[in-house]
Amino acid sequence: MVRFIIAAVLMAGLTACQAEDPPAVSLATQNVSDTRVAKTLFGAAPVSSPQPPQPFGGYARGCQAGAQQLPETGPTWQAMRLSRNRNWAQPKTIEYVRDLSRFAATQPGWEGLYVGDMSQPRGGPMLTGHRSHQTGLDVDIWMLPPDRLDLTVQERENLSSISMRRSAGAFTNNRWTPQHEAIIRAAASDPRTARIFVFPGAKVAMCNSATGDRSWLNKVRPWWGHHYHFHVRLNCPEGSVGCTNQAPPPPGDGCAEAQGWVDRILNPPPPDPDAPPPTPRAELTMANLPGQCLNVLNAE
Repeated sequence: MVRFIIAAVLMAGLTACQAEDPPAVSLATQNVSDTRVAKTLFGAAPVSSPQPPQPFGGYARGCQAGAQQLPETGPTWQAMRLSRNRNWAQPKTIEYVRDLSRFAATQPGWEGLYVGDMSQPRGGPMLTGHRSHQTGLDVDIWMLPPDRLDLTVQERENLSSISMRRSAGAFTNNRWTPQHEAIIRAAASDPRTARIFVFPGAKVAMCNSATGDRSWLNKVRPWWGHHYHFHVRLNCPEGSVGCTNQAPPPPGDGCAEAQGWVDRILNPPPPDPDAPPPTPRAELTMANLPGQCLNVLNAE
C-alpha cells in the first residue's frame, strides 16, 4: 500500500502544476475547425508576439500576447533551466518576481530566488511538464535557497532544487525552514496572488505555526508534486477582458482541507475494484483554445 501511495505521488509529480483547471472557454470564441495539436505549435515559438501584453483564456487553456522575458540574472534572482525557454510572462508577473525576490533576499541564507518555469514565449500548452502556465500568470519558485547568483548557464541546467517533503508529502523534512514559510507568506499576502500550490505537509506545517493574521493561508492550497518548488498563480490583470480567472478559494484558512489530504496520505482509502480505469487526457488542439490564440501564434 505504501508503494501504491508513493507511486501515485510520483505520477502526480510528473504532471506538477496542473492544479485545478478553470472552466473551458466558450466555443463561440474558439477556432472550432482547427484540430492541430496546440503544444507543438506553441512549443516551437522562439520569441513573444509583437502585440500589446494580454493573457487570453484560462491558466490551463489559453495563451499570451506581448510577453516579456524575465532577464536571466537580476540583482536578487536567477532564471533556471534556460534551455526550456520558459522564462516569459506578462509584465505583471515579471514585476511580481522582482518584488518577491527582493523580499527573499532579506531572509537569512537566501540571496534571492531561483526561478523555475514561467511560460513559453507565446504561452499555450507546453511540450512537457505542465497543463497550466499557459497565460503568463504562473511561476514556479524553487525551494532551494540561493547562496549565489552567478551561476553559469550550464550550472543552471545541472543544479537541482531540493525536496521539502517526507512520508510521501504528509510532512515537511528537516530542510524546511522558517524562511520558506516567510517567503510563501509574503507571496500569498500579495494582492496580485490568486493561489499558491504546495504539497499538503507544507500547508499543514504553516497552519500549525502561523500566528497573528492568518488570512494569507486561504491562498495556499495543497496539491500533489509541489515539494521541489511552490507554484504562484496570479489574478488576471485588471482590464484583461479575454483572461479567465479561477474561482476564488473557499472561505477560511483551508487548514482542515489540508489536514484531510495528509490523513489520506497516511491512511489511504482502499481501492475501489469497480472504479473504471482513468481516461487518458486528450491533447489540446487549437480548437480548444480561445480564438485570439491563433492571432497570437501567427503574429510576426
